[in-house]
Amino acid sequence: MAIILSIETSTTNCSVSLSNEGETLVLKEDNNANYSHAESLHVFINEVIKEAKLTSKDIDAIAVSKGPGSYTGLRIGVSAAKGLCFALNIPLISVSTLHALAHQVNGNDGLIVPMLDARRLEVYSAIYDASYNEIRKVEAQILDDTSFSEYLEKGIVYFIGNGVEKTKKLIQHPNAVYVEGKLPSANEMSSLAYSKYKTSDIEDVAYFEPFYLKDFIALKAKK
Repeated sequence: MAIILSIETSTTNCSVSLSNEGETLVLKEDNNANYSHAESLHVFINEVIKEAKLTSKDIDAIAVSKGPGSYTGLRIGVSAAKGLCFALNIPLISVSTLHALAHQVNGNDGLIVPMLDARRLEVYSAIYDASYNEIRKVEAQILDDTSFSEYLEKGIVYFIGNGVEKTKKLIQHPNAVYVEGKLPSANEMSSLAYSKYKTSDIEDVAYFEPFYLKDFIALKAKK
């Protein structure tokens, strides 16, 4: 057996799964617009372990969504994952947030563009083929009506993530397919984390940091 606990906190969706050899056993998540990570994450971790009728000592590795995404959300998830790895003396596995999100699209052809909202007209995005191979690396990009045109002219392009809402207002192309209402989830992390576990593709727990892509910018509180 290879029991892996996966943590996804890169967006408003606080998501935790427990898997065995890449198959999700239990999934707990809550998409709270106010970010429930600080309150819910450790509760969900305890619940998935309990529902699987296991103990923390049965866990072989911790997987965490590494970003890009919410600065605060990523910090909370990574801090929790590292704490568990230290306490249980088990390896840490990082999973690309956008790669995992792309796995929610089950298309036989075309390209997949997972995208996360980065305020205003900016998104964090990457491009994958139907077999989830990376075609274009992760970028922070400003959207306009010509974005992704070179890919759309060649065939179907699936857009998924919370960046879809702003994208569909700008890009109206017959080959654009918008998969709405989807956020990164620990469910898709199960198989990806197991693949890394089998090849000992792990992180240095002491020095691992989330992939923020952009520097954190503090905003003034609204009065």
